[in-house]
Amino acid sequence: MSDFEGVPAVEGRRRRSLFVFLPLVLFLGLAALFLLRLFAGDASRIPSALIDKPVPTFALGPVPGLAVPGLASAELKAGKVTVVNVFASWCVPCHQEHATLLLLQGAGVNLVGIAYKDEAENTRRFLGQDGNPYKAIGADTSGRTGIDFGVYGVPETYVVNGAGTITAKIVGPLSEEIVRDQLMPAIEKAKG
Repeated sequence: MSDFEGVPAVEGRRRRSLFVFLPLVLFLGLAALFLLRLFAGDASRIPSALIDKPVPTFALGPVPGLAVPGLASAELKAGKVTVVNVFASWCVPCHQEHATLLLLQGAGVNLVGIAYKDEAENTRRFLGQDGNPYKAIGADTSGRTGIDFGVYGVPETYVVNGAGTITAKIVGPLSEEIVRDQLMPAIEKAKG
């Protein structure tokens, strides 16, 4: 009888040792999933829930002291394709893309801006140093319009067709390559 007395104790220890490793196995599985997601996906291609939907309704006043008008959603339904760039003076990538925006302006792209959570003085200084590529700029000091557009970080750029429907979204700074490969095809598609 003494040979069988230890059996339940051994099985109990095995079960406990399996439960000890269960959190480690779960942690390693989650870590592997996060790493796969981090390196396998392109964060700049995050889809927008607003693609093929009308622009949100908004009316933003102009940036005080700038010689360009504010921006309202009604102006994005005026029959022409518009590129809406959400930017801020405090945003380092916004400074990086600025030369590209000036090139778009020179190419005749209908480009408007939304100054996201920025102070008027800082916006004026930023555009005064580097030039203003925008035909209109809405001052979104509260960030409410940005939220309605689905902005989670600046810069973000939207292509809006002549009927006021968002047809494309580009997350991150525009470069000549992104303009060539993504933005210009999206503008042509929106015209179609």
